[in-house]
Formats: sequence, C-alpha cells, structure tokens
Amino acid sequence: MPVIASVVAVAFPSRPARLALNTALCAALAGVAFGASADTAVDIDQVVVTASRTAQTQDATLAAVTVIDRADIERLQPASLPDLLRGTPGASLANHGGAGKSTSLFLRGTESDHVLVLVDGIKLGSATSGGASLQDIPVEQIERVEIVRGPFSSLYGSEAIGGVVQIFTRRPQGAFAPNFSLSLGSNQTHRGSAGVAGKGERGWYSINAAHEDTDGINACRGKPSPGGAGCFTNSPDRDGYRNSSLTVQGGYRFSEQWDAEARVLRAQSNNLYDGSQNNQTDAVQQVAGAKLRYKPSDRVSVSLNAGRSADLSDNYKNGKYSSTFDTRRQLGSVQGDFSLGQNLLTAGFDWQRDEIESSTRYARDHRILRGAFGQWQRDFGAHALQASLRRDDDSQFGGETTGSVLWGWDFTESMRLTASYGTAFKAPTFNELYFPGYGNPELSPETSRSFELGLRGSFGGERRQVWSLNAYQTRIDDLIAYDASRGVPGNVDRARIRGLEAVLDTRLADWDLRASATWLDARNDSRNSYNDNYLPRRARRSARIDLDRRFELGAARAVSFGASVYAAGQRYDDLANARSLGGYALTDLRLGYAFDAAWSLQLSANNLFDRHYETAAFYNQPGRNYLLTLRYRPLR
Repeated sequence: MPVIASVVAVAFPSRPARLALNTALCAALAGVAFGASADTAVDIDQVVVTASRTAQTQDATLAAVTVIDRADIERLQPASLPDLLRGTPGASLANHGGAGKSTSLFLRGTESDHVLVLVDGIKLGSATSGGASLQDIPVEQIERVEIVRGPFSSLYGSEAIGGVVQIFTRRPQGAFAPNFSLSLGSNQTHRGSAGVAGKGERGWYSINAAHEDTDGINACRGKPSPGGAGCFTNSPDRDGYRNSSLTVQGGYRFSEQWDAEARVLRAQSNNLYDGSQNNQTDAVQQVAGAKLRYKPSDRVSVSLNAGRSADLSDNYKNGKYSSTFDTRRQLGSVQGDFSLGQNLLTAGFDWQRDEIESSTRYARDHRILRGAFGQWQRDFGAHALQASLRRDDDSQFGGETTGSVLWGWDFTESMRLTASYGTAFKAPTFNELYFPGYGNPELSPETSRSFELGLRGSFGGERRQVWSLNAYQTRIDDLIAYDASRGVPGNVDRARIRGLEAVLDTRLADWDLRASATWLDARNDSRNSYNDNYLPRRARRSARIDLDRRFELGAARAVSFGASVYAAGQRYDDLANARSLGGYALTDLRLGYAFDAAWSLQLSANNLFDRHYETAAFYNQPGRNYLLTLRYRPLR
C-alpha cells in the first residue's frame, strides 16, 4: 500500500456489482477484525471505512483519501505522527519546538480545530482548547492512518470542516505475530517497542507497549521584554520529552451473526518547554471502546459502539504545580447498514457527553451532543452517488443541519471525474464559551460550505500507477475571533479558501516514486482591517517526493534505499501578515538492511542539509539528526 493512496486506482469492478461488493466488504472487514481464518481473510489495506462510515475499496471511494499503512510507517521511519502527516496532500503543520511539543494540523487551509481526529472510531481531543494532541500518539502504536479531505460533518458532526483523520492501532497479521524495535538517535533519543498479537478461527488479540525518551532541542528563542515575542521568555536549554504507551485489544466472533471487540490505548507523556506561565506538562491521552455487531444476513448489519476518551494535562512552572485542564468524553452510537437492491442505505445515531475538570472554574462544566444521520450510496451504470444528511443537537447552542453530495463518473475504463458539495460546522469550545474573563456564551457554531472537482486515473501494467487532481473552494462563516468592540470572542470573521492538490504514484526504472503537491490560497474574508490577508501558518505552496528502491540479495536478505524531499513556501505567522516565515526544503535519507526474513536494521538521516526554519515564529525546529533502529517483525 503506497503512502499516497488518495489517488485510488481506477480499475473499477463491474458497475452493477459495486454496491453488493461494498456490502460484502463490510462482512469481510469484520472477518479480518474478528479473526477470520486465513483462507477467507481480506487484506484490510485495500479497504477504507472513514469516507462513508462503511467499508469501501479504495478505488470505489468518491472522496479524496490518503492512506498510510504499517509498511509505509516502517519504511519512512517518521519521528512522530505529525512527521508522518507532513507532506500529505492539503496538510500544513505548525510545531512549537520539536519532539512532543504542541503541533497544529491545518487541513485544506481550515483551522487546526476544524479537523476531526478519531482513534479506532473514538473521537479524540480537548473540549477546552478544541484540538487533538497528535504529538502524543506514538507511531509505534499505529497500524494505519486514513485521512479524508473535505467537509464530513454530515457523517461525523462537529469539527469535520477540513476533513477527518482516523488512526487505527496495531492489529494481528497472523496466527502469532510478535514484534520488537529498539532505536538510538541524536539528542539522546531512545525508543523501544514490543508487542504480541494473534488471531484464530474466532478470536484475535493484540498487546503493544512503546517508550520514547529524548533530550530534545531548545524549543523557543523568545524574549520577555521589551516587545515580548514567541514564548515571552528566554530559556536557552534543552526541552526534553518522554512518552510511555500501551494498547490492549481483542475481539471474538460468537457466531455468523454476532461478534464483538474491545480496546484501550493509553499514552502518558512528560513534556518540557519554554513558557512564561508554564514550562512543563504531564499529559495523558486515553481511548477505550467496545463494539457489538449483529449481521442477520448479507444485506443487513447493525453495530452498537460505546467508548470513552480522555485528554488530561497537569501544568507546572519550574516544577511547581500551576493548573489542570482535563477533558473526558463519553460516546455511544448505533448504526445500521442496509443493502436494498442497488442501494446501500445507512442510518445511525451518535451521542456524546463532554465533561471538564479544571483548576479554572467554568460557568458550565459539561454538555451533551446528539446527532442523527442518514446516507444513501448507489451506482447508476458508469455513475456513482453518495448523499448524506445529519441533524445535530447541542445542549449549549441548539441544533445544526449539515449535508453532502458526492458524485463520480467513470468516463473511461481508467479515468474518473468526481464532484461534491458539502456543508459542515464546528461547535464553540469551553474556552470560547466560558473561560473566566474571556468566554462568550452567546457564540454560534462556525459553519462552512465547500465545492470540489476531481479527476483521477490509472495506468501501467503489473503495478498499478495512479494520479489525481483535486480543486476545491471552502467558505467559512461565523468564524470565532476576538471582538475588540465587546472585549470577548465573537462570530465576527469569515474565510475563503481555494486549493489544488496533485498526486502521482508510479514506478520508474525499478524505483517507487510517490509525489504530491498542494497549492493553497486561504484568505480572511472579513470586513475588517485583515480583509484579504492570508490566514496564518498555512504554507501557500508545498510538495513532497518519496523515492524508494529495494535490492534483493537472496536468502531472505535485502537492502533498501530511500529519500524524501519536502518543500514548503512562505507563510505568515499572524492575521495582520506582518511577520513572515520563510520557505524551506528538507531532505531525508534512509537505508535499510534485512539480514533475514524477520530482522532488519534501519538508519535514517533527517534534515540532511541542516536547514534552519520555523513553522511558528520564534519556535525552533530540529537540525540534522539521525536515528538507528533494530526491528524484528516476522513475515505475515
């Protein structure tokens, strides 16, 4: 599975059979998840579930999707989840000082809290700040990542204005599959992971533990006065980071009609950084969930999901406790999928309760969200359609209705034209509503409407080679920003975002080439002094190229070589466009040696030319660094 899977290949199945295939894949996917026998298993890498909340082959999806699987992660050797996402189409990242520091993901030019993050179907993030701590999810715990770009509130509710990022934790790939890795690198970096997983005729299990410890770099070059900037302090020291994590999960198929699974992920971190108010955070990211599925026939499937997530943080200044901001979410959903002739109908209901516990007293400390949704999918000869509608009710601000329509036309055997329109919304956070001395309980949701036009195709012989182009426009109304006339946040801003994404996945002279480029024009559309200014921290131009080759040496031995180049253009750090952040290019090299079927040694050299750059003003980024990894993973 290539890194760039958003260019889903267009070797389509027969047109009348696609809906039946999607329904069959739902059963096949469950078979993989709950331990089907080897002769009936389906490669989970060929299935996408985030784009429609149902199982689809990648070539059948109508949305722009990027899939990154475990093989990609081990080949690319990323330092973190944000590093793994860097350079994916439509993505911009702003990091505040290196490993473990807060990182914002801007997808298709929208705000960082306009991206919904799921872990195994459970929503992750802070109800106070509004964002998810991507930097605290260890890559060693990840089996695959699905990134769906575009508005998907009609399926998922609040936050999915720019898209959805779903992280799937590691699953068994055989009857008994242990794994182990040990890494040493620059800045006194030490990493280790170990796990065991397996599946049988009816059940499966997976247990994985990981640990990372690094001295880091000096996070910030800010100054306290005069005219303080950045972190508003001068603390030229190393700011380290530690993270220990554990995942435990399993599932069982009771009969042909009933199966169940349960899982828990906990990542506990200690992060040192530069700040005038706090300079240390102890944090926990935790997700627990269970699923029960009833499938009385090939045409009907009903699932019941329940889960709980937590975003917990205790903050300190020079070792002295200062504050706590804890978010706990309880979630539940029921979803039914019904294949009726050529139609695949989905209907469901989501329930969510957010609770906060903080050293800061909020006027309200909980809220309840309910959402009912429906979706229709059908093929009409060479045409495919996906339409969805959702009604959300929030105990704080009331109701919001969203919808989307996606259409595809296979006008040749190897080319598809797609078009879509969708609306989405983002509910205000607890900080925006109730933070003492700042919040405004009269806020309304931020809303958006988006158009997209895409073209994708495939070519080549033995190995599918694919490409895609996607152009889009998003308008966001009622953006929440500080209202100087009232001294509180208000729905006073608007934005207009236009973009173009290009992706290519091909093979040249035995080299695997994966390339993507993004052109972005994200502007303030408000009637104020910032009108027509660029939105901050979004690179207007970015591109990535991955080039890899493997040389077989015989007797299960092989050498692999790879290089990645990522380039990002100029961006601004502020709404006034007064502080510019220069463009930069990073080059990474990687070398691997498999000395038998299970053991391999990998060496990566990152930022090879030691480029100095910033993605947020005054916050440093790692210079040239190296990582050596010993890995054990038997063949599947």
